[in-house]
Amino acid sequence: MTNIAFRLLLTFNATSLLLIVFFAQNKMDLGHFFPSCEWLAEVPKLISYLAYLSLPVLLTGVSIWLSSYLGSDEFKQGDVQSIEHANNSFLPSYLGYFFVAIGVSDWTTLWFVYVVLFAFTFLSQALYFNPLFLLFGYEFYNIKTKNGVVVFLISRHRYRKPDDVCIQEANRINNYTFIEKN
Repeated sequence: MTNIAFRLLLTFNATSLLLIVFFAQNKMDLGHFFPSCEWLAEVPKLISYLAYLSLPVLLTGVSIWLSSYLGSDEFKQGDVQSIEHANNSFLPSYLGYFFVAIGVSDWTTLWFVYVVLFAFTFLSQALYFNPLFLLFGYEFYNIKTKNGVVVFLISRHRYRKPDDVCIQEANRINNYTFIEKN
């Protein structure tokens, strides 16, 4: 799998909640998308919305698994000059997706907004903040190396001090974003 395909998957995972919020806002249950399955009209809307949510959650799990096939780097003891917990700093920006989705009223506007958002998220290449990683126990960190490079680290470890960071293998999503799975 190429790095571009992996980044497309991560971008979809990070932006797909906008679609789910739009579907819920407009009361589009599974019966709406599959009218020939009459029994779906009987399914409660909450079940439909949970089914929609299960797709990006599942794909986030797949992307975590696939990250093993990316190139890897290591962070040796002393390589990190500073570390900052980043979970809370990106959440307000991400919540903006929800407010945009609530304000969208039709399919044409939805697809236009989604394509623009998807393109900007993909092309920014700086970060792949996806709050669904939190469901898998991951944390987000901004790390400054002793060389002055600032990188974004997605990891299950709870780092508090720069000296705590000693990573044998961190998979490289791009030059500024890494995921540590172990």
